[in-house]
Amino acid sequence: MKHLFSALFLSAASILPLSAQQTQKPVLHGRNWMAITGKPLAATAGAMIFQKGGNAVDASCAMLAATCTMWDTLSWGGETQVLIYNPKTKKVIAINAMGVAPTGATVDFFKNKGYNFPPEYGALAATTPGTPGGLIYMLINYGTLSLEQVLAPAMEMAAGYPIEAQAANSMERGKELIRQWPYSKKVFLTHSGEKREAPEAGEIFVQKDLLVTLTKMVEAEKTALKQGKNRKQALVAAYDRFYKGDIAKEFVRGCQEQGGLITMEDLAKWKPLEEAPLTVNYKGVDVYKLQQWTQGPAMLQALNILENFDLKGMGYNSSKYIHTLYQAMNLSFADRDFYYGDPATNPKGPIKGLLSKEYAKQRAQLIQFDKNNPDIGPGNPYPFEGKVNPYLDLLKKRGYELDTTKRNFAPKHDLGKLNNSPDDLYQERLWKGTTSIEAADKEGWVVSVTPSGGWLPACIAGETGIGMSQRMQSFVLDSTLNPFNVVAPGKRPRVTLSPSLALKDGKPFLASAVQGGDTQDQNLLQFFLNVTEFGMNVQQASEAANINTNQLWLSLGGTKTEDRKPKPGQILLNNNSSTAVREELKKMGYTLSFSDRTSGPINAIYFDWKHGSLWGGSSNHGEDYGIGW
Repeated sequence: MKHLFSALFLSAASILPLSAQQTQKPVLHGRNWMAITGKPLAATAGAMIFQKGGNAVDASCAMLAATCTMWDTLSWGGETQVLIYNPKTKKVIAINAMGVAPTGATVDFFKNKGYNFPPEYGALAATTPGTPGGLIYMLINYGTLSLEQVLAPAMEMAAGYPIEAQAANSMERGKELIRQWPYSKKVFLTHSGEKREAPEAGEIFVQKDLLVTLTKMVEAEKTALKQGKNRKQALVAAYDRFYKGDIAKEFVRGCQEQGGLITMEDLAKWKPLEEAPLTVNYKGVDVYKLQQWTQGPAMLQALNILENFDLKGMGYNSSKYIHTLYQAMNLSFADRDFYYGDPATNPKGPIKGLLSKEYAKQRAQLIQFDKNNPDIGPGNPYPFEGKVNPYLDLLKKRGYELDTTKRNFAPKHDLGKLNNSPDDLYQERLWKGTTSIEAADKEGWVVSVTPSGGWLPACIAGETGIGMSQRMQSFVLDSTLNPFNVVAPGKRPRVTLSPSLALKDGKPFLASAVQGGDTQDQNLLQFFLNVTEFGMNVQQASEAANINTNQLWLSLGGTKTEDRKPKPGQILLNNNSSTAVREELKKMGYTLSFSDRTSGPINAIYFDWKHGSLWGGSSNHGEDYGIGW
């Protein structure tokens, strides 16, 4: 009887309009502000800043500081990627606070150690820390409060907060690695030698060294103010103490003691960058992403491709819709894997051609509607910006020959013969987590952040309490894989981190971000389509069943080439996918795997201009949490 009731319920739910579907968590509503992030305590930190009169930038900085302190799959030594809508200029700007490869981080260095990719863990995996600099840059240019005010919740937490199970259990699972790093062992294994060495859920977790570091930054600000310096100069003093002063010295000492390469000069030379974001228009909505040192443009490319099809007419998550999405993502990720890299260094990628609408139409023509194409490779965007592709020889080495009739690279070998069976370790690397931060206020400031790096198990740099980034692993050592993302000192790796902002009629429409490695722009793409094509609200769209493709090169993971190779045709579906859809996809050549939640976790804000209010969506995956007022 129970099974019959379930079947009847699912059948009834399936005929409800998508906009009427119930959600596991309620949609959030606010008139004055909205604060959403990956942890309840961190969302509360954002709310505290709003209540002190701070704007959305101030609140975002407080949430960033709190999530770093709570080890929400990131730490203070990681990296921060930000999109901000400035209501004064009515423009979207991008902040690039990604660290760079340190002195000595060369292809030969890693190859001589037997690596095919830089390592996943430890001091050698670390880029220079970007989050402290990014946070201070945001405050200087777009915030209103002091560093002392914004860091107050994080400092109170560093002095001791009841740790949640997610972080505590991550420490316990990673204790074999943590034991190898003396400073990490001191912080994380609070019950060393016992059966459970990590803290228990609810235990008061104290981080004395981190509190000292944060206190030093605030002291630098306060001292500068007492000396008659202005707000900006005082914030710069805090920045300099981290990147050039005693904090930097201890960070470098602790990094190098554990085999890392970061030098004082590396820290002093690094700076956060303010950039113009990349954008495309999808059916009247302007979608903004960070530049191609992130994977964000892959979502823009996919939207350009999908604009050529009647997605709504296909039906949400029908076999034809899923297949079309999968193929569009394969096309855009194949370009990501070969052409994306740090545009601040040479060579610079053909981003104008990649985002061309005409290029997208050409790529769309490659989609075969009766089967998955396991042989999709990079396209040739250079003619769409009036240039000749200088990397034809590299593509030949990869096994791709240029088809001059379609300007597409057709493989000489069959990628479909690669292993495409589901694999737990592969999935873990595909989904590797971070957190997301969304904030907006009544003045019109909108902030979308995807910070990361220094996740558990983290290697802490000396007595700073700061976990070092692991983002070096996103570089390649072989130019035939990607000539734009080959490791070099002073270069930023091409990362998966990818916040989104969208404007409609020149006004904020959607702000969204998600954790999950290579799946970030897959899930954000579908979230965006859930709202724009299928009329879902932000909570429905954040919980809705999505798909994931594994037909891409992993950005995070093992140091062997075999660990990172694409798995053509492997697709993740939601458990509630119908039998008919499953069978149709199998006939198209897909290998299916399933999960009960396949949507993110996504956090987002929708701007209701009709009623003058904010709608917040906070993922139902884990601990993501939002507060509005």
